[in-house]
Amino acid sequence: MTGHTNEHTPNTSPADAAQHPPYGFGTTLQAPFEESVRRVTDALKAEGFGVLTTIDVRATMKAKLAIEFEPYTILGACNPQLAHQALALDHDVGLLLPCNVIVYQTRDDQGALQTRVEIADPIAMLGIVQQPGMRELAREARTRLERALATLEGSDVPLG
Repeated sequence: MTGHTNEHTPNTSPADAAQHPPYGFGTTLQAPFEESVRRVTDALKAEGFGVLTTIDVRATMKAKLAIEFEPYTILGACNPQLAHQALALDHDVGLLLPCNVIVYQTRDDQGALQTRVEIADPIAMLGIVQQPGMRELAREARTRLERALATLEGSDVPLG
């Protein structure tokens, strides 16, 4: 409905946060949203991933649908070496690239703000490509993405 305003802020309990979709993995940070986006970008960079695209879902929902939405960003992350190897194996694998990373603001059971980070699992995403070499590249990408995620855990900043 055009012109209709709808506030969307999910309440995610720790139990809910532990339930990852079968196509992703992630963590919850006790850190402000903007700081979390910067930290995720830095962690990805440390593992050889550049952020090719940044989609501000909140701004898009506001502009296109006049809907209020929680801070929510989709980062399109790419490791050039792994992407080159994957494209050499199957030129059409570009349909499944880059790896999406979502960062969004949510609330815990007590209503306190927190930031959720989820990463699309390359093994799940590239699992439809029936090539042994692709599976190995997907495993390498997942290992690097898991290391990036691990650097975020335990390094929260207070939500002031």
